[in-house]
Amino acid sequence: MLTHAVPDGIGLRPPRHRVERRTIALWAVRAVGGAVAAAAPPALVHLLWPDARPWAGPLLAVVAGLGVLHALLMPGVRYAVHRWEVTDASVYAAGGWVVREWRVAPVSRIQTVDTTRGPVERLLGLSTLVVTTASSSGAVRVRGLAPAVAEEAAERLNTLTQRTPGDAT
Repeated sequence: MLTHAVPDGIGLRPPRHRVERRTIALWAVRAVGGAVAAAAPPALVHLLWPDARPWAGPLLAVVAGLGVLHALLMPGVRYAVHRWEVTDASVYAAGGWVVREWRVAPVSRIQTVDTTRGPVERLLGLSTLVVTTASSSGAVRVRGLAPAVAEEAAERLNTLTQRTPGDAT
């Protein structure tokens, strides 16, 4: 396990909590949507001009095969990697599929805290915690939380940021 001390006392360590298991379905639905979007152009060419474009059929088969493989493998790998945690000092988030990302945002640097729920997330009973800081890397997003857990984390962070000294920039 990797541990280092940083100047403000926030220890770097893996976050403790998993996202909801239902998040696997969210990632699978998004992967299938992406595969359908990628397969649509060669499918249309293959259907509308079958003789004029002999490459469209094989391309469609490759794109569809890769899309199915991605939709089957990616959600499980992401679920195994994604973790999150809110402490009195910081927000931790780890995730990724091909590129792994590990983010630590000190509470003193938090500017806004929100929760979002897209249509598929609402259908699956999930929510996303969005923690905005002054970082050039953008907001820390923790996808795949139960709505009550996301709201509780947002409330806790709001309380912590109000009583934590810092410039939040």
